Amino acid sequence: MKAVFLGTPDVAVPSLEALRDVAEVAAVITQPDRPRGRSKTPRPPPVKDLAIELDIPVHQPESSKEVAPMLRSIGGLDVAVIVAFGMLIRPEALTIPSRGFVNVHFSILPRWRGAAPVQRAIQAGDPVTGVTLMALDEGLDTGPIYSTRATSLGPDETAGEVLERLSHTGARHLGEVLPTIISGQVVATRQDDSSATHAAKVSSEERRLDLGETALTLARTIHALSPAPGAYAALGDARFKVLRVRPSGRTSMAPGELGLYDGGLHMGTATEALELLEVQPSGKRAMSGREWARGRHEALGTLT
Repeated sequence: MKAVFLGTPDVAVPSLEALRDVAEVAAVITQPDRPRGRSKTPRPPPVKDLAIELDIPVHQPESSKEVAPMLRSIGGLDVAVIVAFGMLIRPEALTIPSRGFVNVHFSILPRWRGAAPVQRAIQAGDPVTGVTLMALDEGLDTGPIYSTRATSLGPDETAGEVLERLSHTGARHLGEVLPTIISGQVVATRQDDSSATHAAKVSSEERRLDLGETALTLARTIHALSPAPGAYAALGDARFKVLRVRPSGRTSMAPGELGLYDGGLHMGTATEALELLEVQPSGKRAMSGREWARGRHEALGTLT
């Protein structure tokens, strides 16, 4: 089986490792090096780092129109596997591999088609999520499904934790199922479009917490956006990210009010207070709420 892999971030790395175990990976296609960190120094995507380590040729197109010529230049491809690549695949590229594209998507399709399936699942309070192996078509995650694998969603899991877990679940599933796709043993089935929901990319406006919401709604939003891009409120003139919380049962605090009780930092909401387990003040590292409160030399204040 001759394959090409398209992917970019950390969550795509386990799938590249799994693909290499069951196929000849002729090339990796990934995003260009981008500035990262405070230094803004261009750094390679995690998938590129692994490809170099595995001595796999790397291609880094600047736009999606370059992908099809890259695939043609490789030649003789049975399949293209795509995981969190970050570019839409143009129609002319889809039929170049003889078995098309197989996408590892981090939801149980047709629920949560789109860019942020894990984040939207957490926000919605879904008890179950998972991974889907699907045939890529011209729509947005609308292609027929080869196989799914479901897993429960913990009530306090963050998007970062769920994505890390699903990246390994998806990789194992890819390694098990892809050979049967190529051999024709597994046939894709059409999605039920009437059951589809859309997982839109998280907007900058959504990151600002509405402290008049209930504790449950706020907790889901906070965990859905943690660790990145991070939900925040204002503390004075500065942003104050909230990364992990739990209900405290305290009902005497006004929305946004901060207080130190029983050794923990608490924040009022429209219902019960939330204990702020992990926060990130502007310009500082992430830390426990307790650590931040104890190191503060002025009044805790109120988030807005």
